[in-house]
Amino acid sequence: MAGTGKAHLRNNDDVILRVEDLVMEFPVGHTGLKVHAVSGISFDVRRGETLGVVGESGCGKSTTGKALMMLPKPTSGSVMFEGTELTSLSPDDMRAARTRMQMIFQDPISSLNPRRKVRDIVREPLLIWKRGTAAEQLEKVDALLEEVGIDPQRAAESQAHQFSGGQCQRISIARSLVLDPSMIICDEPVSALDVSVQAQVLNLLEDLKAKHGLTLVFIAHDLAVVKNISDRIQVMYLGKICEVAPSNSLYTEPAHHYTKVLIDSIPVPDPDVAIHQVAIEGEPPSPVAPPSGCRFNPRCPAADDRCREEEPQLRKVGSGHFVACHHPLIGGEAPVAVRR
Repeated sequence: MAGTGKAHLRNNDDVILRVEDLVMEFPVGHTGLKVHAVSGISFDVRRGETLGVVGESGCGKSTTGKALMMLPKPTSGSVMFEGTELTSLSPDDMRAARTRMQMIFQDPISSLNPRRKVRDIVREPLLIWKRGTAAEQLEKVDALLEEVGIDPQRAAESQAHQFSGGQCQRISIARSLVLDPSMIICDEPVSALDVSVQAQVLNLLEDLKAKHGLTLVFIAHDLAVVKNISDRIQVMYLGKICEVAPSNSLYTEPAHHYTKVLIDSIPVPDPDVAIHQVAIEGEPPSPVAPPSGCRFNPRCPAADDRCREEEPQLRKVGSGHFVACHHPLIGGEAPVAVRR
């Protein structure tokens, strides 16, 4: 897995976000070494679309989301949002651009100011950007709080720690909507919540997306969650994209061996279901010294000398379906089956 290339990029006028050759590297103290968190990935998102980004912990998906917001600015690459190149903006211009591109963080409680009342937290962006009169601001804040299922009166009297985790995430969602953004980056927004609350928040996001005409980048490690909310999914491993496909295609016909392993690992609520022994061993290699060729080759059951020497490029194997693999499970000259 782990490949580069731009065969999957679309040239439609309705592409709201286009990322090319994105690189994020972080120095390791004074050793001269670098953590290669994201290594030259490219992708795009159409207006009104939900792009799911999945992969193991440490694959670079959250770093990618933060890089889109210039938090921090990428080491190199292009991030084009609504026709504007974000990497070349001044700090003030980038600050203004973030009003159109908001973010929901993984830990809802720590992302809210513990000293302020909840209604003031949601209202703060309107005060900073001087949008509307005081009455108009409060009216909008209360309407959004009701929309996400929070009582405005309680929000006016209570602080974040007086709400549950699910309620705090609803408050975070209201705050992200108050400036009328066109795109929201959701960085594992339900991973810290109970399963029943996860479903409620996911349904809420779907409803808000339709009502407000939002575009979503939904980052998660739970493939079952991503399948239900995403129109298109990209799978990441060790800073690279290995597969991009429509949601249904990815789950019914995974082309990459790593994607197949992830899907086979999804728990099935049936005690009688057959358990597949997936053929993958070990931990991901260190991002400080990633392997040559395909970055998945040390753990891949189909790896050969070519995989260890030559990095695969993303190529089309189906309608809207692209994979970076020399021996894909579908669309290859001689597909190699995953050992069980």
